[in-house]
Amino acid sequence: MKQASPITKLQLLSSAKLGRLPWVVHAFSTRRGGVSRVYGGGALNLGFTKLDSRATVERNRELFLQKLGVAWPLLTLRQVHSDLIHRVEGVPERPLVGDGLITDVPRLLLAVQTADCLPVIVADKKRRVVGIFHAGWRGTVKRIVEKGVGEMRRWFGSDPRNMVAAIGPGVRRCCYQVGPEVRHSFESQFAYAGGLFHEMKQSDPVREKYPLLFLTARAPGHSDLPMRLFLDLAEANRRQLLDAGVPARNIESSALCTACHTELFFSFRAEKAAGGTGRQMAVTGIRQQE
Repeated sequence: MKQASPITKLQLLSSAKLGRLPWVVHAFSTRRGGVSRVYGGGALNLGFTKLDSRATVERNRELFLQKLGVAWPLLTLRQVHSDLIHRVEGVPERPLVGDGLITDVPRLLLAVQTADCLPVIVADKKRRVVGIFHAGWRGTVKRIVEKGVGEMRRWFGSDPRNMVAAIGPGVRRCCYQVGPEVRHSFESQFAYAGGLFHEMKQSDPVREKYPLLFLTARAPGHSDLPMRLFLDLAEANRRQLLDAGVPARNIESSALCTACHTELFFSFRAEKAAGGTGRQMAVTGIRQQE
C-alpha cells in the first residue's frame, strides 16, 4: 500500500538555549506536516487518539523522526497527570506510566505528548543528563518539574546551577481559564500562588449594547458581571525551576499559546467542541560522545 504523503511542510520548534548544547537532541512538534486527515488535512498527530488510525500515527512518527534526523528508540509514557518520574537505562520491557523521564544514556529519545499542557525539557550541561516532563495543572501542583530536577540530582549527581531548561508551547495565561478549586490547590502548596492567577470580568455583548436592561437598585446602579479566573501555568513551572536551583538566565519559556494558535498547534481546550484533537510531542535525547 502506498504511504500517504504530507500536504504541508513538517515544522518543528526548538529552544535557543538547548540548541547551544551540541550533544542535546530536542524538538517541540507542531500540527503541520503529517498525514492525519481527521484533524484537518496534513496534520502531524503524534498521539494514538481515538479518532486517528494507528497506522497514520505511526507514519507521522516516522516523518517526525526523519525531520529530527535520528533513528533512536522513542520512549513514551501513559501519562496520568502525576508526579511519577522514571529513570531509563534502555528500552523498557513494558509501557511506563507517569509523566517524567530522565536518562544519561545516549541514543534514547525521551518523549511527552501534549495538547495544551506544558512540555518541559531539562539538560545538565556538565553531566550530560536530560529529562523531560509533562506538566498540566495537576502535575504542576504536585511539583513534577521541581521533583524532576531533584531526581536528576539524586541519580546522576547533577547540580541545578549547571542545568538548562526549556518550557515549550502550551496554553498560556490569556486562555487558561480555571475554576476556584484549582486556585485553592495552588494556594495550599505555594506561597506565591496569588501571583499565578488573574481575574477578568465575563464579557457580555448584550449588556454592553443595552446597559439599561441591567440596571439595579444596588450601588453603583448595575449588577456585577461574573469573574473569570486564569492561571499562568508557564510561570508556575518557571518558579519551580528557580526554587529547585536552576538559574533564571538558564530558563527559556516559549510565548506561544496552543489555544490561540490552532493553525499551528493542537489544543484540547480550543478544539474540544469540534470532537477532540491530536497531540504534539516534545522530545529530547543525548548524542553519542565522540
